Amino acid sequence: MFFSIDPNGDVAIYEQIVRQVKFAIAEGSLQPRQLLPSARQLSGEVAINPNTVARAYQILQSEGIVELMRGRGIAVCIDAVAKCRDARRSLIAIRVRAALSEALHGGLTPDEIRQLLDAELSSLDGNVRTIASPALNNSSDNSSPNGSGT
Repeated sequence: MFFSIDPNGDVAIYEQIVRQVKFAIAEGSLQPRQLLPSARQLSGEVAINPNTVARAYQILQSEGIVELMRGRGIAVCIDAVAKCRDARRSLIAIRVRAALSEALHGGLTPDEIRQLLDAELSSLDGNVRTIASPALNNSSDNSSPNGSGT
């Protein structure tokens, strides 16, 4: 699984991990029962403290997104997809609302905002990098110890 961590961002690192796991589940890059990388493995991959990853995993577990599978590791819960899609929609709505408020406070009219939004959507043309790695997308084997299918 591919994580993109911004240590200088406004969002705490553990929260970035939580969000990215939820988004990966929502978009189908992580499937129910698929194992996540261990806290030690992920911390080594993204060069952060293992306790930070453990904190993110604890939050995900308390929210019913992942579960501890004794002797195997942390896996995505069967019913996590709907929860993650709801969480993704809520988070994006909050961020869009903030951007719209900023634009309105900045003096843009609703029509100017719509034009800007349409132009930006057109420029993306569906070509955005997701948080999934190519190896994860191409794998049908979710039984590997690190959950990446590799």
